[in-house]
Amino acid sequence: MMVSDYSRQRVLLHWISAAVILWALASGFYVAGMDVSSQVKHLVAFINVSLTTAFIPVFVWRLFIFVYHTLHVSVVGFSTLERLVLLAHSLIYLTVSVVLVTGVLMMDRPINVFEVVKIPQPLINPGLIASFTAIHVWACVVLSVLIALHVGAVIVHEVSGRRILRRMSL
Repeated sequence: MMVSDYSRQRVLLHWISAAVILWALASGFYVAGMDVSSQVKHLVAFINVSLTTAFIPVFVWRLFIFVYHTLHVSVVGFSTLERLVLLAHSLIYLTVSVVLVTGVLMMDRPINVFEVVKIPQPLINPGLIASFTAIHVWACVVLSVLIALHVGAVIVHEVSGRRILRRMSL
């Protein structure tokens, strides 16, 4: 199976991705669902926009490595479970891609990356922005479910003696 050959680079990219995605989802859902001050909402929005925009090139590199690796592995010999694992990971990559793209396209102001770089607002049509915002929210919900399933699968593997976390450590 593919797990045994995770390089140091893939492991590092995995944990960077996990940290950024978990932070952005948790903080985003927190400010959307809880009664928080406008200052907290603005701070979380600033951090999330900055962090996820800076994360895009990291994710693109991670996606490239995943696709390259997947294209060079013969799935013919994979068991049904291994094919499901590949499908689940592919869905996570696809959903993260949708979240990142819609996150950029839903911006109703210039994209401020930690006060270092400002990227012009990509769209000005309020209807399009609203559509991408709706897609973004639903993609975040789907991503949350996929991550919960992913973490659940890791727990099942760990409990059954297949030391996934050991293989995914630096």
